[in-house]
Amino acid sequence: MTETFRITLAQLNPAVGDLEGNAAKARAAWQEAKEAGADMIAFPEMFIAGYSTQDLVMKPAFHHAAMARIEALAAECSDGPILAIGGPFFDKGRLYNAYHICKGGKVVARQLKHFLPNYNVFDEVRQFNRGAIQGPYDAGPLRIGSPICEDAWFPDVAEAMCESGAELLVVPNGSPYYRGKFDRRMNHMVARVVENDVPMVYVNMAGGQDDQAFDGGSFVLNRGGKLAVQLPVFEEMLAHVDFIRTEEGWVAEEGPKALYPSEWEQDYRAMVMTLRDYLGKTGFKKVLLGLSGGIDSALVATIAVDALGSDNVRCIMLPSEYTSQGSLDDAEDIAKRLGVRYDYVPISGPRAAVTEALGPLFEGKKPDLTEENIQSRLRGLLLMAMSNKFGEMLLTTGNKSEVAVGYATIYGDMNGGYNPIKDLYKTRVFETCRWRNANHRDWMHGPEGEVIPVAIIDKPPSAELRPDQKDEDSLPPYPVLDAILDLLVDQDASVEDCVAKGYDYDTVKRVEHLVYISEYKRFQSAPGTRLTKRAFWLDRRYPIANRFRDASGV
Repeated sequence: MTETFRITLAQLNPAVGDLEGNAAKARAAWQEAKEAGADMIAFPEMFIAGYSTQDLVMKPAFHHAAMARIEALAAECSDGPILAIGGPFFDKGRLYNAYHICKGGKVVARQLKHFLPNYNVFDEVRQFNRGAIQGPYDAGPLRIGSPICEDAWFPDVAEAMCESGAELLVVPNGSPYYRGKFDRRMNHMVARVVENDVPMVYVNMAGGQDDQAFDGGSFVLNRGGKLAVQLPVFEEMLAHVDFIRTEEGWVAEEGPKALYPSEWEQDYRAMVMTLRDYLGKTGFKKVLLGLSGGIDSALVATIAVDALGSDNVRCIMLPSEYTSQGSLDDAEDIAKRLGVRYDYVPISGPRAAVTEALGPLFEGKKPDLTEENIQSRLRGLLLMAMSNKFGEMLLTTGNKSEVAVGYATIYGDMNGGYNPIKDLYKTRVFETCRWRNANHRDWMHGPEGEVIPVAIIDKPPSAELRPDQKDEDSLPPYPVLDAILDLLVDQDASVEDCVAKGYDYDTVKRVEHLVYISEYKRFQSAPGTRLTKRAFWLDRRYPIANRFRDASGV
């Protein structure tokens, strides 16, 4: 009789800190795997705790409770497939990122993470101790090694496991999305398979956690790096994969191979998913935002509707005397297209009151940026009041270009609980709007077709805080600005590097200066979806008080 081993891949979405909820999700998935005749179900890294827990995992009450919940889960899932689940492990005064192998009502083995990532959003050297490189564990008819996430990006751990008898690698992951990451993952995993001449199961979590999008995309590789199964990105699902023992070793049967969408679609879905999960995991059900008639708020409103449905999104126009009729018309137009509630709250009255209150102090002073910022802060005040009154989380709408150079008012248009476009440069905002108008998917709750009016996309960007204002009055044209920011921020390039690319020295120096002096604003800004390896928050941590300026490129 042909010997087989069925593994269920649990590409699921845990919630950080929800030990009971995550255990219930694991138990339900285990039951489904049992009914499907699986021999083992593999969950992602740190599934019981959620990922990334950051410093929460270091709290003794938390990691002891997580370990106890895994022990209880093992007992609850005693009569059926092996349950392999990620979670913390504390032993002899040391805390580990571990993969717990549960069988027959007990935790029978643990694999401990050896390589602890300490770059970009990862800070595991701070949180965990390094585990020793281990051999495989007994899974019945075969022996399995489980390098945990980062452990599979280097040869050492997988090689030691295979040299010790591992016939299959099952790799649990909490691997967050950034643009273009999947190809890097696949290249590393193919290398491990080829080096060790064994098949691999790669299981990644799906869902949003704070700024991070976990994009799933789990897969199975046979010897030689041949793709056998590939799951969709950004979707929770279970998949059952059969391995058959042959004379050459275990081989995965061919299964579905999902086609991966373009980077534009993946970015957009990441923004939708992280917003949805941020709200769901923090207890909010509805959002509101200021709808200015500009492209940034139009895109955020569309993302919100696609994430939550139009009934859960409120848009507010807060015009001043500088708000153009075009902006008034465009804001109302997109609100109707999206089907959201649209409120109209002029700021002229509050602005007059503030002007009167400050008049004696400002007498003899010419109007300047102060008066512009008062408008923005009044809008922020009114929006936060509505957020408090209606229990709807305020979304902020600054793109990465504005966040980078401080072209936003702290305590004004920066107010809000989440910013889905925080890591999207302005030039990509334009293209993303065009992509959404041309594309609709089943996971979008918003309507099909041209939801963002072309008039909004085509008109010159303006904050409309003074007569005839345009963004390019204060900033370089966005194609130039974004190219320089990509070099300075995303690539850590020098001023000299930028000049060598053909950009004007004085312009580059001005942009560099704006980036540095805006750090205090970013420090207080709302979290937002991470789309690149250099998003503003955990990827890029700079001092607020900082006198360094790059002297190269003169």
